[in-house]
Amino acid sequence: MNHFLVDVPISRKKWLLTVLLWVATTALYAADEPQPPRVLVLGDSLTAGYGLGKEFAFPEILQKKADSAGLSVTIVNAGVSGDTSAGGLRRIDWMLRRPVDVLLLELGANDGLRGVAVNETTRNLQAIIDKTKAKYPAVKIVIAGMMVPPNLGETYSRDFAGIFTNLAKNNGAVLIPFLLEKVAGRPELNLEDGIHPTEEGHKLIAETVWPHLEPVLRGL
Repeated sequence: MNHFLVDVPISRKKWLLTVLLWVATTALYAADEPQPPRVLVLGDSLTAGYGLGKEFAFPEILQKKADSAGLSVTIVNAGVSGDTSAGGLRRIDWMLRRPVDVLLLELGANDGLRGVAVNETTRNLQAIIDKTKAKYPAVKIVIAGMMVPPNLGETYSRDFAGIFTNLAKNNGAVLIPFLLEKVAGRPELNLEDGIHPTEEGHKLIAETVWPHLEPVLRGL
């Protein structure tokens, strides 16, 4: 006997049973309904939309582009301002608790600004990729390339830029050669700090990313 319904009047019982049946049926259909592919944008302040808010950051603009193109995908903004490759590695397991079909990896810029050793940044980013592939073997990887100012030395600047090229090559990933290609060094497209993009800057970042991301999404 269902003790939950013992002391409930007959009319109320019928109503409760109807509601419970509806909830159970809805949950069953929801569980069977296929979910759209998820794109995880794992990044730092550039992804988070520092100074503006995530609603103005390039992942949100990419979502609108995907919607306009008729692509049923969910783009998740996992940007944390100030994050490094080590920080991304620490939180990737949590982010992988939900399915990931595409990982857009936008980390490393803060490593470069801090002069973190190239091999350390490479090791962290590779570990993020490895963990993602281990959990979701069919995942597609897109890597956002970054560059650092020349004041850190020509050798470091060259080797840093090579991190992303090598990661893409070694992992069969899609490479966006330089995420800030249309934005870096243009005061009118950056906030007063000269580093973080304005709303217009984020729109141009999305324009840079989209030609690389769209074919991946269509391939899903």
